[in-house]
Amino acid sequence: MNPSRASCRVMALCLVLGVVLVGCGSGDEADHQAGGQQHQAQPGQTQSGQAQHQQAQTGPAGQQAGPAGARPAGRPEQPATPVAVAMATRGAIASYYNATATLEAEKQAEVLARVEGVVKQLYCEEGHLVKAGAPLLQIDNDEYQLRLKQAEANTANLRSRFERIEMMMAEELGTEEEFQAAKSELATAEAEEGMARLNVSYTTVTAPFSGKVTSRLVDLGQNVSIGTPLFVLADFNPLLARVYVPSKEFKKLQADQSVTLILDSNQQRMQGRIKLISPVIDPTSGTIKITVEIPEYPPNTRPGDFTEVQIVTERRNDTLLVPRIAVLSDRGEDVVYVAAGGTAERRVVEVGFMDNDHAEILSGVENGEQIVVKGQRSLKHGDPIKILTPGDATADDHAVAQGEES
Repeated sequence: MNPSRASCRVMALCLVLGVVLVGCGSGDEADHQAGGQQHQAQPGQTQSGQAQHQQAQTGPAGQQAGPAGARPAGRPEQPATPVAVAMATRGAIASYYNATATLEAEKQAEVLARVEGVVKQLYCEEGHLVKAGAPLLQIDNDEYQLRLKQAEANTANLRSRFERIEMMMAEELGTEEEFQAAKSELATAEAEEGMARLNVSYTTVTAPFSGKVTSRLVDLGQNVSIGTPLFVLADFNPLLARVYVPSKEFKKLQADQSVTLILDSNQQRMQGRIKLISPVIDPTSGTIKITVEIPEYPPNTRPGDFTEVQIVTERRNDTLLVPRIAVLSDRGEDVVYVAAGGTAERRVVEVGFMDNDHAEILSGVENGEQIVVKGQRSLKHGDPIKILTPGDATADDHAVAQGEES
């Protein structure tokens, strides 16, 4: 081959390779510029998207932390806890001295036999209401009637003798000694007649006061002697409760003060008043006896019923009150939860007086704030809440109950 021709071919091949290399480099640069333009064309990409992009580049979680405060991917929002609320209001509350007592009848007495004899007739039974002077029992009185007749005859005889001597004295035919002796014998006979008549009256046993027969202690045909218990009679109107309170409470109590009583058997409330305050302190217990009178009470209430007595020792008016059930004890603190902006706010409060329904709040809550009264046991500070209304369905109440249990 001609050398000059071979050189021409080599030069042509080099030119072709150079053109190819230049074309490839231009394509890479264009692609790089297009990628940069595409990246700049998305300035609205969100922070979450960037975080996901970074997480996709960095690999497993924990190798690179996301933005501060961001919720981990896939974690659900905390559901709102259904709760019931009540408003903190101003009102009156009192402190009480609580004690227990047994109800007693104002009058109660055993009716005793005053003569000997056999029970001939019964006029009443247990549970009967009787009036004062009404007959309760009859003792066989034949013997007493005979004794009365004998006494009456003796009295009549001595009265006639006394009258004859009195006429003789008027005519100066009798002596002073005979007159005084006849007078004395007549007086003795009249006294014996009176005793015989009284014994006859004792054979009919009568009620000493109006009341109810609580016990019959003898049977028909039973032989009784003087002093034998026959009946127990009680006056239930009014009933009494005797309470023993510490002497330090003495200055806070006064006669006619209202008293609340709660029956242990059915939790019914009664109203009474302080009837008597003992003037002395029991030295062994340091207490004072208070007698409470209950003029009206439920029909089935009886002496012996057990009752709780609540005596007001101090009253505060126009103070801040919340429902008692809203106050919780948490780590030695009294707390309530306040509904604030859709979340539960834990408040430490200072509690004053408490009664069955309300608690006095001295600090920690303002008047008019909404206090959680149902569902609060499952709450924590900052938890989202859903406030139930009176018209909410029963399912919401069930949700509250489930929250309480959890």
